Amino acid sequence: MQLTHLGHSCVLVEVEGTRILIDPGNFSDTWHGFTDLDLILVTHLHPDHVDPEHAPALVAANPGARVLVEPGVLDAVPLERAEPIAADTSVELGRVRVDAVGGLHAVIHKDIPRIGNVGLVVQAPGEPTLFHPGDSLATIPPGVDVLAVPAYGPWAAMKETVDFAREVKAPIGFPIHDGLLNERGWSLVFSRVTDMTPTKLVDLRGKGAWTPR
Repeated sequence: MQLTHLGHSCVLVEVEGTRILIDPGNFSDTWHGFTDLDLILVTHLHPDHVDPEHAPALVAANPGARVLVEPGVLDAVPLERAEPIAADTSVELGRVRVDAVGGLHAVIHKDIPRIGNVGLVVQAPGEPTLFHPGDSLATIPPGVDVLAVPAYGPWAAMKETVDFAREVKAPIGFPIHDGLLNERGWSLVFSRVTDMTPTKLVDLRGKGAWTPR
């Protein structure tokens, strides 16, 4: 398995000859123009996770890719060939399996209606298991080897992020959802999660493909 953090919550997963792109949102543009994708996954409808301006062109440029999105995305963003992937369902692409977990976005404020959100567990035989939670810290799937840790959002506090990583117990991970942080804030989250949880974080910003070990 090779992982490339493309900014904010966008991650490229390459495993078993399959190229999977998760959350091509508008806080990043490094995924623009990607081709040869096999699977495009979207955790929820917020534009920092699915860019309504550029994601349709991404789908068009990858005619062979399946497009699986949290069901609420179907009516929000016009993506050709998009299929729903609801919580507690799974899909298989060759030897790669994706499990959707959770179901609801974290609470931003009691006055803001909650939307759907699916966390994504990506696994293949003999490979590490990756968990990308989208915008929720509520679901703790078993057997996670690599955790994509949301570093900051208006729906989470440091104490919640630390407790989430402690519960998942992945040995290694990397920060995502960091597009609203300056360097000081990013470094604070990185050090606290690494020092206070079982998960050793790795800085993947601008580093290209990374093989978890």
